[in-house]
Amino acid sequence: MDMFIKQRIKAIKKGDQSAFADIVEMYKDKIYQLCYRMLGNRHEAEDAAQEAFIRAYVNIHTYDPTMKFSSWLYRIATNLSIDRIRKKKPDVYLDAEVSGTDGLTLYSQLADESASPEDALESLELQQMVQEAILKLPEKYRTVIVLKYIDELSLQEISDILNLPIGTVKTRIHRGREALRKHLGHL
Repeated sequence: MDMFIKQRIKAIKKGDQSAFADIVEMYKDKIYQLCYRMLGNRHEAEDAAQEAFIRAYVNIHTYDPTMKFSSWLYRIATNLSIDRIRKKKPDVYLDAEVSGTDGLTLYSQLADESASPEDALESLELQQMVQEAILKLPEKYRTVIVLKYIDELSLQEISDILNLPIGTVKTRIHRGREALRKHLGHL
């Protein structure tokens, strides 16, 4: 696969736009999932993933062939997601009480999208609780938790993506897990 990627990158540098389409096709799901896990919003994740590919294409000349291409692309997507997290200021919280009601929250106003059996619903609720807990983490812990456990990257890959020493990555993973354990202790 690395050889295929290197061939595609050479073709891109020579002006072959269809070669980049091959790379997008290979990585689009993983980059979208990374952005979604970081941002927690489908539309923002789609925008961030698209922007990551655009930046990769525009800056392909800065790619160092000695580095894994996927790590370089993940770094772009991760940095874009972190930038969006820092810029984003929540306007409304779904768990905020609706004024004039007796304890109703905005969650009660959301349409139920699932008509699945009870087991699937419980699984979905558990996934949602975990995702919400991940979103509550500070971005430095959220980033390493998503890269390690959701995207299943190695410590070395995470270190390369975030440009951090492996020891720092390990520490952040440990502290992120501890914070998740506190958020999810009731489960």
